[in-house]
Amino acid sequence: MICMAEQNKSDKSTSMGREGRNQSGLRDYNVRKILSLIRKNGSLPKAKIAKSTGLSAQAVTVITNELLEDALITKMVAKKGKVGKPIEPLTINPDGAFSIGLKVDRRNFELTLIDFSGHVRASLSENCAYPTVAAMLSFVKRASSAITMSLSDELKSRVKGLGVATPYQIWHWAEEAGAPQSVMLEWQDFDFEKKLTEQLNLPVYLSNDDSAACSAELCFGDAQQYRHFLYMHIGPFIGGGVVLDGRLFGGKSGNAGAIGSLPLGLKRTNGGQLITQASLYLLENKLKQAGISTERLYYANASWQGFDDILSDWIAQVSEALAYAALNATAILDLQAIIIDGQLPQPVKQTLVEQTQQIYQQADTRGLTGIEFCAGTLGYQAQTIGSANLPLLARYYD
Repeated sequence: MICMAEQNKSDKSTSMGREGRNQSGLRDYNVRKILSLIRKNGSLPKAKIAKSTGLSAQAVTVITNELLEDALITKMVAKKGKVGKPIEPLTINPDGAFSIGLKVDRRNFELTLIDFSGHVRASLSENCAYPTVAAMLSFVKRASSAITMSLSDELKSRVKGLGVATPYQIWHWAEEAGAPQSVMLEWQDFDFEKKLTEQLNLPVYLSNDDSAACSAELCFGDAQQYRHFLYMHIGPFIGGGVVLDGRLFGGKSGNAGAIGSLPLGLKRTNGGQLITQASLYLLENKLKQAGISTERLYYANASWQGFDDILSDWIAQVSEALAYAALNATAILDLQAIIIDGQLPQPVKQTLVEQTQQIYQQADTRGLTGIEFCAGTLGYQAQTIGSANLPLLARYYD
């Protein structure tokens, strides 16, 4: 039997422990809030940080001093105000932390190193007829050393993790990827976290590839101006992501925005899914049938000239499919914007945006609010930057 004095002591100890955890959690929350605010604005003085966060000037000073000591932020040149001391804006220190991103696509692998500001420091990619586990592991082993070669030993110690962006249940589309079913099934039981942690000795963060791209657009692209939008990414297969109230919405399995799986009709009509109408592999197949090389489709800055008729037909088909998806999403989520991005040259992407918007506006939109259509800003790098940003988001940002 516990006497009253002992019981009170036990209660007090438990309360203090809980209070300590709560204080630690609150501090971490405030640190993330401050870092996110600085990164979003580029630079901010402590007074504006306090005003935006609602924290006291003293609390902001304590936290920012710790961040300065850890070299996660740095002071900019002081600016003289009308009165008082010069104002010293604080900004993210690009060398404060680094992260690596791996994109596993149906046609290539890409490994990218970004700094704490989200800028790409190095990137390597390798095309493939279809992705295999063995080829991916071999590529990561070779490329990881190459992309970090320019970093000093001290900066290499600041690499905080590996983010992986990969299609959700990639093994389900072996036929569309032009791969043997047995090879694609290797991905079903592959443990990214275990195998890549063993290989690189870094924590691994896994995400759907197009959710990662959507996250990158939200953090670094022009889509920051919107609070609610659907992001569509045109790659070998189409995918997407959803942002609600300024945050990436993952859903119960992190696969929200999987527009490629959107049915085009009832089962008895054999309408198929959106992926069969709005993916890059369709253009690839049409070019192959015409005897035209398809390698350029998967290289950034490559010219898509010399097959104008085929390209125009593909854009018309994709635009109609995207408009269909936009109508469905807007009716359910009441969105502000549709962001269209992907592995596309800028002129092709802009044409796709314009034609999709035109088809949408010609549809019966009674009962729906107005919506904007915009081109994404990260293009070919969206998925790989998004994957590399995963460890930084997990450790530092809100």
